[in-house]
Parts: sequence; C-alpha cells; structure tokens
Amino acid sequence: MTMFKATLAVNPNTLILADSGYRGLDKVHANSKYPLRHKTDKARMPDDERRKYNKSICSPRMKIEHVMGRIKRFKIVAERCRNKLKRFVLRFNLICGLINYEKIA
Repeated sequence: MTMFKATLAVNPNTLILADSGYRGLDKVHANSKYPLRHKTDKARMPDDERRKYNKSICSPRMKIEHVMGRIKRFKIVAERCRNKLKRFVLRFNLICGLINYEKIA
C-alpha cells in the first residue's frame, strides 16, 4: 500500500479491484473495491449479499492471478535479473506472447 501511494498515479475514473491487503485504498482512490471481510465465528457464515459482492470482485481478479502464476512459472519475475534490461524486456515479452498463444491455441 505504501508503494502504491508513492509510485502509482491512477486516473480517478479507473476502477481498481484489489484484494484485502489494500484496505484503505478507498481513502486514496475513490473508485476502488475490495472484498468485505468481517470477523465471524465458525458457526455463522457471511450473508448472501456479502458473498455475492465478494464473488463479483474476486472472479475477475482470479483470471489475472492465473496469468501472473503462468508468468512466474518461467522464473523471470521470481529471480533477480542479471542481464541487460533490454534483454529482460525482450524475454518478458516473448514469455507473455507464449502464454497468450497457449491460451488461444
């Protein structure tokens, strides 16, 4: 959250779907949503409205998380880049192209 505040300038009209780690984002960026979490005991489940709201936010985010997981399998994001930045960008773009091709084919 601190890095988001310091580095990222987002258009106020852009909708941000974040996870629970970004609580308080609505104070910085008015057009943002994150899942509602309330402490409950194990016997009591969240009501249907809260569950539907959480699912509407989490479903689109999961597609993005799956793509990020595929990119991380190539270890290009997980490890330190020891080559030239120009080559890193080229390799990253090639890996993203392979992932997109795999998704289409």
